[in-house]
Amino acid sequence: MPPDQSPASGDAHTDTLADEIRAGSRRALARAITLIESTRRDDRTRANALLAGLLPATGDAVRIGITGVPGVGKSTFIEAFGLDLIGRGLRVAVLAVDPSSPRTGGSILGDKTRMEGLARHPDAFIRPSPSGGTLGGIARRTGEVMLAVEAAGFDVVLIETVGAGQSEFAVADLADMFMLLVAPGGGDELQGIKKGIVELADLVIVTKADGDLAPAAERARRDYAAALHMLRPMGDGWTPRVLTTSAMAGDGFDEVWRAVTEFRDATETSGERERRRALRRGKAMWDDITETLVAALQNDARVAELATVLEADVEAGRMTPTTAAEHLLSAFRATTTDTE
Repeated sequence: MPPDQSPASGDAHTDTLADEIRAGSRRALARAITLIESTRRDDRTRANALLAGLLPATGDAVRIGITGVPGVGKSTFIEAFGLDLIGRGLRVAVLAVDPSSPRTGGSILGDKTRMEGLARHPDAFIRPSPSGGTLGGIARRTGEVMLAVEAAGFDVVLIETVGAGQSEFAVADLADMFMLLVAPGGGDELQGIKKGIVELADLVIVTKADGDLAPAAERARRDYAAALHMLRPMGDGWTPRVLTTSAMAGDGFDEVWRAVTEFRDATETSGERERRRALRRGKAMWDDITETLVAALQNDARVAELATVLEADVEAGRMTPTTAAEHLLSAFRATTTDTE
C-alpha cells in the first residue's frame, strides 16, 4: 500500500460499489461480499475502504444469531421465520455459515438449496459462507459481511452457525439477540445442554411443535423456562423466555417476532444494545490483530525454519511449549526490527 494511502481511502470503483450497495443492488452486494471475504492483500485494502464508506449506513438492522445442534431444524426454522418477516414488510438477510469441505474449502451444506422458497424471494438475501475451519463455526469476515447487508437496507440479519463446539459463543459475539433452537424432548435432552449455552440464550425456541410431538414440545418449553429462570441473571432489561414453533404449520412466529421487538426495545432503552455492540467492536479489533500477527509470524521464512526445529523439540519433550513460543516470538521481533 502506498505510504500516502490510508486503509480507509477508496477509489472510484470502490465508491461506485458503495453507492450501488446503498441503493439496494443485490449484484453489487454479492460482489462486495466476495471482496470482503478475499484474503488477498490488495483486496483487503479495497474492502477496508469500502466498509469505511458503508459504515454510516449500518447499525439499524436487528441482528439475530441462531444456533442449535444439527438436526434441530435450523434451516427450516429460518426459512419459515424469514418468510413470515417478509410478510410483515421487512427485508431479510441470512448469513449461513456452513462447514468447510476439507478438499475444496467451500461450503458443503448449501443453504440456498435448503431454503429454496426464501432464496427466491426478492426481499431476501442468502449468503452461505464456508467456515474455513475458523474456531466457532463463524467465518472470519462474517461481522464485516453483516455491515454490508445492513448498508444494503436489510432490516433483519439472521446469522446461522454450524451449531457445533464453540459456535454458540461465537454467534453471541456478533448478534444483538441470541436464539437457541432445541428439539422436543424435555428433561432428558435438557441434561445434555451445556449450562453456559442456556445462560447465553435471550430466546429459546422449541421447534417441531406439531402433531405427536406437540405435548413433548410443551414439556420441553416448561423445562427450559425453569432452567433459564435459575441460570440467567436479570439486569439487562430483558427476561429470557421460551417459545414453541411449528414451521410445518406456520405456528408460533407471531410470538417470536413479538419477543424480538420487545427485546430490541428493552435493550435500546436500557443502553444494553449499544454497550454490547461497543464491546464486540473492540473485541473484533483485537481478534483481527491476533489473527494477522499469527499469520505474519507463520509466513516469515526464518521464523518458519526455526519453528520446525522447535516444534520437534517440544514434541520430543526436550523443551516446554512456553520456552519454544518465547524463542519464536524473539526471532519474529528480530526479523521485523531488521526490516524497519
